[in-house]
Amino acid sequence: MLPFITQSKKLSAGETVIFLVNSVNDLPRDIFTTPELNYLSSSLKEKDKDLASINRLGKWLFVYRVGNGKTTPKKLEKFRKAGDGLLATLNGSKIVKIVISDLAARPSEALAMAEGMALGNYRFLKYVRKDVLEKEPSLKTIQIISKSLKSEQVERLNILCDAVYRCRSLVNEPLSSLNAEKLAREFERMGEEAGIKVEVMNKSRIEAMRMGGLLAVNRGSADPPTFTIMEYKPDKAVNKKPLVLVGKGIVYDTGGLNLKPSAAMDGMKSDMAGAATAATVVYAIALAKLPVHVVALAPATDNRPDGNAITPGDIITMMDGTTVEVLNTDAEGRLILADALSYAKNFDPMLVIDVATLTGAAMVTLGMIGIAGMHAGAGRYFRMVCDAGDTVHERIAELPLWDEYADLLKSEIADLKNIGGRYAGTITAAKFLQHFTGYPWIHLDIAGPSFLEKKDAYRTAGGTASGVRLLFEFASRLAESKQR
Repeated sequence: MLPFITQSKKLSAGETVIFLVNSVNDLPRDIFTTPELNYLSSSLKEKDKDLASINRLGKWLFVYRVGNGKTTPKKLEKFRKAGDGLLATLNGSKIVKIVISDLAARPSEALAMAEGMALGNYRFLKYVRKDVLEKEPSLKTIQIISKSLKSEQVERLNILCDAVYRCRSLVNEPLSSLNAEKLAREFERMGEEAGIKVEVMNKSRIEAMRMGGLLAVNRGSADPPTFTIMEYKPDKAVNKKPLVLVGKGIVYDTGGLNLKPSAAMDGMKSDMAGAATAATVVYAIALAKLPVHVVALAPATDNRPDGNAITPGDIITMMDGTTVEVLNTDAEGRLILADALSYAKNFDPMLVIDVATLTGAAMVTLGMIGIAGMHAGAGRYFRMVCDAGDTVHERIAELPLWDEYADLLKSEIADLKNIGGRYAGTITAAKFLQHFTGYPWIHLDIAGPSFLEKKDAYRTAGGTASGVRLLFEFASRLAESKQR
């Protein structure tokens, strides 16, 4: 359950509190005894120690020293992790509510701490039948007291955390509960809640659109594909042309006839993380009423090795007429994304950002930490996206898209090959996608950070919703920059 982040003007007696202070002298004397203050002062004198605590029979009082200096992305991440670090104590003590008292007048740090708590408190317990109450976190409410904090900031953080929770839960759902059609229905429900126009194309419409990439990947599936369009267009949008987000929606990836090794299939329910990210970002933008015209496109299918599945050597015709020699059926994500990128031209977009768990090579390069990013004709926007990523600690490493990489995709018998060989796999995958653009375009490969085997601070095990906070931050900055 998502902790509900609220505001208050004063502290009530007997509450569990974390005080953000510049020094122990900031603490209220009517709450702490002199021995307690002496203990806290002594504890915080220790080198590199910023946190001290007092346990009053299960009611905790924490003191966190903010420190001097400007608010930086690095400092905000420190506070997110600090908030997450308190969860073991809070949930272990069955604490239902915690108050963050910002005595240091650092609202951004207070919000970051609340964000770390809220995101770290996520659990996917839908299918747990035994001991579920023991596994369910006790923490339900995070209250912030800060004279400098605006209610709009708290409201947006609640919306963002809700979007992250939704994205994570979609990614964590098994294929048995979330095929392409069910994923599209989830997007429709989100649209109804947030006032977003949602259109779902079924297989016959996809065939009519001649989306050869999506149809080819779907040939091995017992379930039909879907192509979902979500559009939020406020009356006073700051952008004359829409921002289009394209998300890869492979609800399960076996590799097709180029079957993955069994160990490599364990987390492949997460191969639709890009589609979940794109959809939940539009959901958050709509709920926050950001004045940004935004569209999400989500092609979806699973990739299986049925008797009708595409085979290495097949040649398919994409939506834009490009012919592609399929040399590896496990390079399927780029095929469905290519059709979506072609379809995006119908919106005459200001910018298109695709987000996808596209290549294992991205994980080899950046591990589970960074996002591989590339762009064409979107230099200013790419810098804004990277800055947004630094702020929310979803950092982007830029890789080149030099013309020479296109040579690796040349085919003797078709316009393109769907793989470029052993080397530079993350780049050649993006270079393949670039062929279908022709507008300002950014590619984000989230294969590494989108799904974790074990918890990493507030990034919980399983789906992480990588890209949701980044793209929401970018949309917020886009709205503000256009309004000046």
